[in-house]
Amino acid sequence: MSDSPIYKVIFLNQNKVYELYAKAIYQSEMYGFVEVEDYVFGERTQMIVDPAEEKLKSEFLGVARSFIPMHAIIRIDEVEKEGVGKIHEATGGNNVSPFPMPNNARPMRTDKE
Repeated sequence: MSDSPIYKVIFLNQNKVYELYAKAIYQSEMYGFVEVEDYVFGERTQMIVDPAEEKLKSEFLGVARSFIPMHAIIRIDEVEKEGVGKIHEATGGNNVSPFPMPNNARPMRTDKE
């Protein structure tokens, strides 16, 4: 592998599965979040433009760092080189579902009585 690793991050966001590449991923100081920064998008030497990757690139245009909730992360892989970033629906035959949340969730008490 090269000196600077590249990571493929797959996570769930608003019923869509995002697959993107970044050079820096680490646990955030904000509890329960993973920080992703230094995004890598494929440099094309050809005149062919992939609309799926362009949509992802435009969505993250101007974003320096993302804070992704740990329960939304599906997988993080260290890869040899970047691939094509994608966004696709998380419905149908996929086995990806959001982390279950209880319907009767109540805020925790912080005062000691």
